[in-house]
Amino acid sequence: MTDTATGATETDYSATLFLPETNFPMRAGLPEREPGWLKRWEEMDIYALQREQAKDRPLFTLHDGPPYANGNIHIGHALNKTLKDLVARSMQMLGYNSAYVPGWDCHGLPIEWKIEEQYRAKGKDKNDVPVVEFRQECRTFAEQWVDIQREEFKRLGVLGEWDNPYLTMSFDAEAQIARELMKVATTGQLYRGSKPVMWSVVERTALAEAEIEYADYESDTIWVKFPVSRILTVASAAKEGAVPSAAELAIERREHLTGASVVIWTTTPWTIPANRAISYSSKIAYGVYEVTKAPDGNWARVGEKYIVADNLAAEVFAKAKVEESVRLQGIPASVMAGLSCHHPLRGLAGGYNFDVPLLDGEHVTDDAGTGFVHTAPGHGLDDFGIWMDSARLLNERGIDTAIPYVVGDDGFYTSEAPGFEGARVIDDNGKKGDANNRVIAALAERNAMVARGRVKHQYPHSWRSKKPVIFRNTPQWFVYMDRPIASSPSPLEGEGARRADEGSLPDTLRARALAAIDATKFYPAAGQNRLRAMIADRPDWVLSRQRAWGVPITVFVHKATNEILKDDQVNHRIAQSFEEEGADAWYKPGAAARYLGETRSPDDYEMVTDVLDVWFDSGTTHSWVLRNKQKWPHLKFPASMYLEGSDQHRGWFHSSLLESCATNGFAPYDSVLTHGFTMDGEGRKMSKSLGNVVAPQEIIRQYGADILRLWVASSDYSEDLRLGKEIIQTTVDSYRKLRNTLRWLLGNIAHYQPGDEVPFADMPELEQLILHRLAQLDEQVRGAYKEYDYRKVVTLLTNFMNIELSAFYFDIRKDALYCDPISSVRRKAALTVLHHLFDCLTAWLAPILVFTMEEVWLERHPEAGSSVHLRLFPEVPRDWLNDDLASKWTLIRAVRRVVTGALEIERREKRIGSSLEAAPKVFITDERYLTALAGEDLAEIAITSAIEIGNADAPSEAFTLDDVPGVAVVPALAQGTRCARSWKILPEVGSDADYPDVSLRDAQALRERAAAGL
Repeated sequence: MTDTATGATETDYSATLFLPETNFPMRAGLPEREPGWLKRWEEMDIYALQREQAKDRPLFTLHDGPPYANGNIHIGHALNKTLKDLVARSMQMLGYNSAYVPGWDCHGLPIEWKIEEQYRAKGKDKNDVPVVEFRQECRTFAEQWVDIQREEFKRLGVLGEWDNPYLTMSFDAEAQIARELMKVATTGQLYRGSKPVMWSVVERTALAEAEIEYADYESDTIWVKFPVSRILTVASAAKEGAVPSAAELAIERREHLTGASVVIWTTTPWTIPANRAISYSSKIAYGVYEVTKAPDGNWARVGEKYIVADNLAAEVFAKAKVEESVRLQGIPASVMAGLSCHHPLRGLAGGYNFDVPLLDGEHVTDDAGTGFVHTAPGHGLDDFGIWMDSARLLNERGIDTAIPYVVGDDGFYTSEAPGFEGARVIDDNGKKGDANNRVIAALAERNAMVARGRVKHQYPHSWRSKKPVIFRNTPQWFVYMDRPIASSPSPLEGEGARRADEGSLPDTLRARALAAIDATKFYPAAGQNRLRAMIADRPDWVLSRQRAWGVPITVFVHKATNEILKDDQVNHRIAQSFEEEGADAWYKPGAAARYLGETRSPDDYEMVTDVLDVWFDSGTTHSWVLRNKQKWPHLKFPASMYLEGSDQHRGWFHSSLLESCATNGFAPYDSVLTHGFTMDGEGRKMSKSLGNVVAPQEIIRQYGADILRLWVASSDYSEDLRLGKEIIQTTVDSYRKLRNTLRWLLGNIAHYQPGDEVPFADMPELEQLILHRLAQLDEQVRGAYKEYDYRKVVTLLTNFMNIELSAFYFDIRKDALYCDPISSVRRKAALTVLHHLFDCLTAWLAPILVFTMEEVWLERHPEAGSSVHLRLFPEVPRDWLNDDLASKWTLIRAVRRVVTGALEIERREKRIGSSLEAAPKVFITDERYLTALAGEDLAEIAITSAIEIGNADAPSEAFTLDDVPGVAVVPALAQGTRCARSWKILPEVGSDADYPDVSLRDAQALRERAAAGL
């Protein structure tokens, strides 16, 4: 080559340099290479090796919340399973036996619905198929999707017991689910009652809150008048000891109540036939208003008197097109309690001939409507609650408190809705039926309408069918939340045995659950309050579903007494048959006689045919997975952690908590971690209609699973996560920088020989600084992994690798690593540091970049049986910590920034090519920087050929940085001849007779190589 400074021909010394040597490719090729690593792990059975290696370590159990086995995985699955893998792998490397047993939820409506769809497509009727045959088809369908999802999860790099997962439909699982249900029944917590539940007409079953999502829905709204029919006398009211006021006496004389009507507002006109009461609030001011001016033909007519909340009167009359009205007088709460009304449909088809009482309810507000709540106890929880709470009072007033069944499971009105039989609320496709219009028309004909409108609001829908649901009173099986539990569970034996309060257990399920929440650690902490609020306010737990595919509610009810049979021998026979035949045994001919035995007659008992809500199935997994030491000896109960999306506060976290508290008295987990949902790059929910769905399979096909994993680890999972093309590209760029840093590290560490290791005390300060940072990072990275803060891990390591290594340490030490003599302590010290960097970085990044770190590790340790995933996080000596040294180098790096800033301008202006062409003058007036630089080679640190430091004021044209006061730089060109080997420009080049074209350092390097025969 030719020396650009002198024009002389140079010798090519590249072969004499310790240049990087590695087969580690710059281009990752992850989509093609990752399956090879998966195959290798499978062949060596790395999961089993981990278990054997960690058999004497403390257990850490992340219990898998089971996904549903009915379709390909989506990006939410990928996020969830990757986070679980991050937890399991990092805890393993922190020194635990961190086993991960995956599971699947296999029962329930989604699978049953798929089989029914197949039937409908073939013109086949489900009711014509024997139930056991139908259930087998559901089982086969679930098995197929378990196999598909298993491979998709494994492709994400998730390590687990894939050959021995848990399935809620396995026979042993079904048996234990039944045992748990029978425990609940035996302790008096199970009962059959009638309550409004969310009912899917489309799917013909009750739904749990966790199966509901809310979506925009346009409802009919109506304002309806209920004519006042009865006023308790003042004497009757005074029974309570109240002294009637003048206002009450006026009411008694009926001066303004005669002919008045209470006005209600509702968004469900179809529930009017089910109305049995009107709720008001004693905290709201009400008045009697008379219409004085209204258009001809208007529903609200001149002279009519309406009772409404004062705060809402103006709004009501505006909706009713009333032009003028007058407030006649207020109505005290004590008088409101004595009112009853006629039903607005009174006399229709001979029905509705009953009084409609007014009931004081805490749920009533004057935020919207009329200040009154139309109360249909068969179609709303608040309605049901106030009706039942008022039962004694209503009976004393001669009011029948029976709750009518107005709407059937198919959405049609029953005979208990006179005049509307044949009308339908919702059809089989989830569309509105004619019920609303029929009711509104009937109300208008009877002069009961005041106004109508439409409102768009959030309304409950089934998350499976995406169709609206209704509240409907049906017989269901419930678990009491507030009734004292008949007997406490027996203390557990072995590991994990505990009680919620180490003393006597709270005696209700709600109290137990609330105490358990207080004893649980939540990540993020806000999850605790969220779950607590849900448990504190929830109604009794509905367990029953009117379907075929699931674990049956294995109880018998005595027909004469309606009591649940509690017999240990019967329960044992049921569980034993499930162990051998699965839950299908319940549906086989003669099952009742088989279970009841010879001493009881099946004719005396009802064998329940409802199945359990699938949330009960998955809520019991702690009992037959975590406590099954024979099948999974490396798991513990309670689990160390449950990890799911934030929606599972009302789902799996919730049901698991209730079920375990019901049967054990405490939570099945020590901690709960929740993550957000995955949105598109603009923060919108992903949907096929918007075309913004990002499939994990596509990301893996195009970029590789490690890119997906890095995105997960880089994100704040406590919030909703965004994912789109730009975000993926940013992740790819971040990965590429990390990979290039690791490639450079591998290339240089190839020259490291174990015998060349330099003790820490003998290292130059720069090497000691990097090891100080390693010791700091060790504590920080371990701490972040222990707190499940993967974003912090990624931030710490990417900043360290990109800024402190690539742009600082590696940049400075390239010259020493490439050019120093074989004997150089500086070079050997740098190689020693690279060795430690390799050990730490490959371990710290292994839980995140599972494929790439295996590739990096095997590049250096290719022997059979070697794997980065069989390592622990390395023990980094605390002796490496040196805060004083770090403070000193903070000052040095500040000076370096001023120098590199000045040289960057010189490069930009093309006055120099590389920094080695420069020999800048540095003016320092701050003693702190001068002291820090004492004994250090600033030219080496700033990567220049020379540098001049002066303790003097700088000329005005000098380059400065505002945040480094007292330091200024004047660029200058290096003087001398360019070294043909290191490219430094030095006066000494030419002074060595044997090697006249290189520096003295490089000449010594060439002599040592020659002596070594290199």
